[in-house]
Amino acid sequence: MPFMPVKFNLQKRVKLAQGLWMIYWLSVIVGILIFSLGIFFKVELRKRSEMMDNNESHLVPNLLILVGLLAGGVSAFGGKVCHDSLDPVKFAKWKPMLKPYLLLCCGFNVLMLLTALLCFLMQFAVYLTLAEGLKNSIKFYKDTDTPGRCFMKRTLDMTQIEFRCCGNNNFRDWFEVQWISNRYLDMSNELVKDRVLSNVEGKYLMDSVPFSCCNPGSPRPCIQHHLTNNTAHYDYDHRIEELNIWTRGCREALFSYFSSMMNSIGVLIIFTIMLESLDMAGLKYLATALETMEDPENPECESEGFLLEKGVKETFADLLVKMKMLQGGNQVEGGEAAEAT
Repeated sequence: MPFMPVKFNLQKRVKLAQGLWMIYWLSVIVGILIFSLGIFFKVELRKRSEMMDNNESHLVPNLLILVGLLAGGVSAFGGKVCHDSLDPVKFAKWKPMLKPYLLLCCGFNVLMLLTALLCFLMQFAVYLTLAEGLKNSIKFYKDTDTPGRCFMKRTLDMTQIEFRCCGNNNFRDWFEVQWISNRYLDMSNELVKDRVLSNVEGKYLMDSVPFSCCNPGSPRPCIQHHLTNNTAHYDYDHRIEELNIWTRGCREALFSYFSSMMNSIGVLIIFTIMLESLDMAGLKYLATALETMEDPENPECESEGFLLEKGVKETFADLLVKMKMLQGGNQVEGGEAAEAT
């Protein structure tokens, strides 16, 4: 007995074909959107590549671009089949392709599910890459004369301004590195010399942050130097004062940006899987309804559509038998080949 049979007349077949045509073209639009998001994600990763120490993975955006292209192509083909389904002559040329097409759709749904899972699971890898990359970016901030790091200062400053963040974890990360190049330090000055000599590694450390950490929304002029020295500023206590620099770390800000993007794309792909599954079910009903027409020459006659020719258990049993027969056939061929040698 067929699984989930439904009776169809001409009016129902026409409505099903028209509805499927619209859903398929909606899937095409979603595919274009996924393709565009994949390119945007890839561009954003390239743009923040220095913040990730050039170790970012492009697996997810590349898969998104592939999935977007496949979604557009697969759905456009399905839409064409639905458009021609009510014309017996035109539908006849598509009929032999329907079974391979539905199998292709099943494989495509598996690929989309894998891509959606990667969108959620790869966020941890992005977090670790950002943590290491930002740590090195802060360390190389001062190296404006070193080949390969000339634009690190500009990139990090623009990142802190754009994402309203400061440092890796927080603004105190700047206290642990020398972010002013020796080129701009007056080594003849006793204060500078003492500060350098007092450090074990010979670094010029200070409780200051770059200008890009300043919050322009603060009513007080930016205090970016001597942040922990209350006597250096009038009416100031860094322990209770609301600092007029960004207190959020750039790792948190950038991770929030990328994770929200990846979560949104993952949800969109899950929606696309549901849409494609609906398309597959509808196309199967339409194809079987056209095949089981009592009088193919009379379009007004009734027919029956179904998802599976047999029940679920019988279908799986037949599938297992075919797989065993295929496996047995391969073993026989292997044995004959061994005997021949």
